Amino acid sequence: MTTTPRKETLRLVVHGRVQGVFFRDSMRHEAQRLGIDGWVRNRSDGTVEAEVQGAPAAVEAIVHWAHRGPEHARVERVEVEPSEGTHSSFEILY
Repeated sequence: MTTTPRKETLRLVVHGRVQGVFFRDSMRHEAQRLGIDGWVRNRSDGTVEAEVQGAPAAVEAIVHWAHRGPEHARVERVEVEPSEGTHSSFEILY
């Protein structure tokens, strides 16, 4: 009997200077490196929102990455909450 690996799904809202600093593209690159599925998008309030899904250790790693972001980002805080959904790739939503 084969068991499907457990996946964790979280929703993140990243606050700070996170738009205009390649946060979304950098997060997509990091997600692909970690084998994470989901999406990322800018919100009108200046935050970045993402839904990430994958193996628990990989999800933990991308949450850790989101707390610092790419080089020019200045992350103030990250809201993290459980989410639901099924994803088969990681994409930037516009």
